[in-house]
Amino acid sequence: MGGFALTTPTKADLNLKALQLLQEDAEKIAQLIAVQLDNLTLPKCPLYEEVLDTQMFGLSREIDFAVRAGLIQREQGQQIIHDLERKLADLYTKILPASVGE
Repeated sequence: MGGFALTTPTKADLNLKALQLLQEDAEKIAQLIAVQLDNLTLPKCPLYEEVLDTQMFGLSREIDFAVRAGLIQREQGQQIIHDLERKLADLYTKILPASVGE
């Protein structure tokens, strides 16, 4: 018989894919915030804070779902949030000295 065989993803495959997708989403948030900061939106601007809060809330809900579904460990989700917060803090400190002089 010809044709092709379909493989069912293993739990490890699904765990890895979930982790990759969450990390990609975190990176997209960091890029979005970087673009906002590059376009002179000050970190204390309500729009900046609203976007950041909304994006972080959405990511935390994605992570919560992945944890509840058994796709990632809670510690992995916490590490994604921690890494993103560190990136955002780095972005903030880079823009803060420039905005103080304005």
